[in-house]
Amino acid sequence: MDWISIFTLTVGDIHGAFTAAYVLCALGLAVHFGFTGLLNFGQAAFAALGAYGFSVGVNILGWNMWASIGLGLALTILFAVLLGLPTLRLRADYLAIVTIAASQAFNYFVSTTAYEGITGGPNGLTGFADEFYALNPIPQGRYEILWLSKSADDLWAEIVGWSLVAVCAFILFLIIRSPWGRVLKGIREDEDAVRSLGKNVFAYKIQSLILGGVFASLGGMLFVAATQTNQPAAWGTNFTFMLWTVLLLGGAATILGPVIGGMIFFALTTLTQGVLEGLVNIGWLPFLSIPQVGQIRLLLVGLALMLLVIFRPQGVLGNKKETFFNAR
Repeated sequence: MDWISIFTLTVGDIHGAFTAAYVLCALGLAVHFGFTGLLNFGQAAFAALGAYGFSVGVNILGWNMWASIGLGLALTILFAVLLGLPTLRLRADYLAIVTIAASQAFNYFVSTTAYEGITGGPNGLTGFADEFYALNPIPQGRYEILWLSKSADDLWAEIVGWSLVAVCAFILFLIIRSPWGRVLKGIREDEDAVRSLGKNVFAYKIQSLILGGVFASLGGMLFVAATQTNQPAAWGTNFTFMLWTVLLLGGAATILGPVIGGMIFFALTTLTQGVLEGLVNIGWLPFLSIPQVGQIRLLLVGLALMLLVIFRPQGVLGNKKETFFNAR
């Protein structure tokens, strides 16, 4: 078993651009669920809207990168308002059902061949990140950093991704400690009490949905820029449930929780994948094949999440007192 290769891949995934993209989306989910108590199971739609706004703006409309980013953010905000107006009066599992249904509806919309000229249909869109990588100040080539080997484009995507994570986390740090953020926490714990104090609970929920959606939108743009492809298969329910795993692993009602949770989650998945493949190759797991390893890996990660929820529901960094609230 090649432990050096497994270790290298694991460490590379801890700070990779994909991890940063998931962390950005999980920060948005922390705004929704961790700080406001909104049980949103449709976070994939917010990320996908950012990704499609960016890719469609460049490929189909012929806009530059910055205008396309603006389009993605605008679509995300519009979606948050349209989704929130009829649904944010629902609570707990009812809101979860509506949000996951909205996310699936959007996924079907971008997958259909009827709008293939705009969304690319099931094949998606490619070739829209050229301007993003043209901004890369790092000379082209491969760079050896300790035991890791990175291309200039990989380094650029990681730098941009984790810079966005730092900025969004800092913004969240400031606003959660503001009077606005304290109202959100009050809504999470008892929205009727907050309403009795004269606060417009519905308006605060809409604002929370928009803010968390914008974070996810940026994560979606980073995700497709790093892969240089945008396919509807990437935005299925698995994406949302992986975000929930990242959030719960680190701590739902924390700011650094999604960051730590994302690093741990992708380190565990990569490490498990590498170890299982190695055991299969040396014949210690004769009942498994390499294609089956990916599914077994997800089962093991799911089992770990179940144990985490049972024995440490607040996550790695969370406060147990903040896990006892009624999701709205």
